[in-house]
This record gives sequence, C-alpha cells and structure tokens, in this order.
Amino acid sequence: MNEQFFARDDRSTPGPERDLVGYGEQLPDVRWPNDATVAINVVVNYEEGSEKSYPMGDEQNDFLTEMPSGVTAQRDLAFESQYEYGARAGIWRLFRVFDQAGIPATVFATAVAVERNPAVGRRIAQRGDDIAGHGYRWSNAYEMTRDEEREAINRAIASLTETVGSRPLGWYHREMSVNTRELIVEEGGFVYDSEAYNDDLPYWTVVQGKPHLVVPYELVVNDVRYVLAQGFGDPEHFFAMAKASLDRLRHEGDGARRMMSVGLHPRLSGHPGRADGLARFIEYAQRSGDVWFARRIEIAQTFRDQVPAPL
Repeated sequence: MNEQFFARDDRSTPGPERDLVGYGEQLPDVRWPNDATVAINVVVNYEEGSEKSYPMGDEQNDFLTEMPSGVTAQRDLAFESQYEYGARAGIWRLFRVFDQAGIPATVFATAVAVERNPAVGRRIAQRGDDIAGHGYRWSNAYEMTRDEEREAINRAIASLTETVGSRPLGWYHREMSVNTRELIVEEGGFVYDSEAYNDDLPYWTVVQGKPHLVVPYELVVNDVRYVLAQGFGDPEHFFAMAKASLDRLRHEGDGARRMMSVGLHPRLSGHPGRADGLARFIEYAQRSGDVWFARRIEIAQTFRDQVPAPL
C-alpha cells in the first residue's frame, strides 16, 4: 500500500513552513488613515529590458507578451519590441494616469530595467513613489544558488539606490526560492517582503528567530491575465474584477479593514485601452469615499505601528 495517499503533514523541507490557519475570524484591528475600509496599493512591475532575451545572452526569450512565440537561439524582434513598448510608452502612460488621479504607486523595480532607462528612476523619485526590489534582473530566484541570490539582492539594492535615490524597503522577486526570506532578513535593511499571495492583510512571521513582516501580493486583480488563458479579454473584464474585489472588501460585514493590491505591467496596462480601464477603476474607488490609495511601505508601516511584532 502506498502510504503517500494518506499523508497528513508536511515533511521537513527548506524554506518557510506552510500556514493554512492565518487570522481566521480574529483579524487584527487595523485602522487606515481617514478611517478607510480598504487600503489600495497600485503596483507597477517594471521589468522591461531585464527579461530573458537572446541579445542579453540568455539563449532564450521570455514570455508574458501579447503573442507567445517559440523563437529560440536567435533574436525575436517581435518579442523584444513588445517589451520595449512598456519602457518607451507604457510606463509614461501609467504615470499620467496616476498623476491625473493624484494617487501614489509602488514600483516593483528590477534594477537592470531602471539602469537601462534612467528617466524612469528619476520620475519615480519625483513622484515620491516607493520601490520594492524585484530582482537585479527579472529572474527566478529558485534558479539561483543561495550565494547567487544573495549577490542579486545586494546588487539590486546598490543599483536602485543609485538610479532612484533611495534603497528598496520591500522585496518581491519573480519567483522566490527557499532561501529568499532568510536572505532578506539577513541583509537587515528591508521592512517587508511580498513573496506571498495568502492573505488580505499583512502578517508577522518568524525567520531565523527574528520577526519579519509579510505584505501579501495578489495575482487576481493583475493585468497578467490579459495575456494568460482564462484571463481578461478586454478592459471591462479588468474593471469588473477590480470593482467586484473592492466592493466585497468594503462590505465584508465584520468591520475589519483590509488591503487590496492592483498589479500592473507597463507593456500590458500601458496600452491605451487597458489604461482606460485602470483609470475608470481608480475613479470608481475614489468615489466610494472609504478607500486609502497608499504606497506599500505606508501600509507596512501603518500595520507595524498598530500590530507590533511578536516578542
């Protein structure tokens, strides 16, 4: 008989332990500014120019573009130009949407992408947006050794400090490894990471005996669904999902305050029609009167001030 069919517990493995319990019905009493019901964090994933590509020597081209391509071992100019759109036009359209609405954003920034388009770093600084490190390049941490990942984190910090003018206080790799959270805590300068999708509120965990804050991200109100099967077919789908998510968070009926992440990519939501769907959602949320558009670091700090780390 194969006992694996009857397994009840996780084996001892590297990395964080799974937590299937969370807050349950006992959510922390967090109060957002102006007594808002929902804290909304708009996240721009700025990756263009740091993705896997043949010109950068990767011998392969990345994905998450409008038209999947199987071109390998040579340049794929169609693929490259789709990413270029995000850096040349898309990011600037998103900044205009935010400026017109008067809201802040958080940029999950890959260091190389900002190095290759320094004006983006300057604009982030001018707007006062916060940055979370998104890797030195847009690479999967699980493909790296522990030492390689540590080096990628350190290089990203140094680079973003130079190009944006301040070091990242949050971290969100492309795909974390079993070492990521330990390396973030080891580095010592991060307030939080967003390497999880498992809650609607920040929460404390313990890493190597030290309390560490997690501010979860999400992949539901996220424009990657424009280019994935079973995703968004048009801006109305994005708007409807974002609106439904916000409406439910505002009317949970338990009096608790929660957060909502809206994930964007310049090469995707930077296109005019999709940017329009985003702008209409922001306008809808602002009309509701009980939301707080916040930088991710502000959410982390507000939570930390009201829900102290466990001793």
